[in-house]
Amino acid sequence: MTDERRVVGDGGHATDEDDSGHSTAVEPDAPGERRCIHVTRGLVDVLLDMAEDAEPQETNLVLAPTPAGDFDDDIGIDPETPVLTHFYMAEAGGSVSAIFGVDLGTPAGRGRARFITHPQGPFELTERDDLAAVVLLAVPPWEEETLAAFDRAGRKLDLVVVDAEPPEEELA
Repeated sequence: MTDERRVVGDGGHATDEDDSGHSTAVEPDAPGERRCIHVTRGLVDVLLDMAEDAEPQETNLVLAPTPAGDFDDDIGIDPETPVLTHFYMAEAGGSVSAIFGVDLGTPAGRGRARFITHPQGPFELTERDDLAAVVLLAVPPWEEETLAAFDRAGRKLDLVVVDAEPPEEELA
């Protein structure tokens, strides 16, 4: 793991290699501050690849976090801070959802974030989008510069891409 982090979503990159000056708050500390959303580089890479493969179709996936304290290495942020690390396939549990309206594809208590794409634009949330507490939105050309985080009201959030691998999980 490296200490490099990239903050994306403000129309450009700001790289912070010193953990001490980096805001780790999930909620704003003061009025006017924006929430900070953390996501692993691996998840960003996979999501953008999936979006490119699906084009011209839209992508809409449920995302799930892992607390920073659960990572094998210290990633330099508060242990309670959620870091987006996983996605759930939209097709999982689809037939039961269609009949009974129950989402079996997302484990209970997970999935308070979504990844959606707008292959034809715009680079903002629309009334047609499935909303969640946090929405990662991507548009072509499917790069970090065209990926941003929003809250359910459509306000842009700071997106921090963390160079860290989530802890390995085993199926019991």
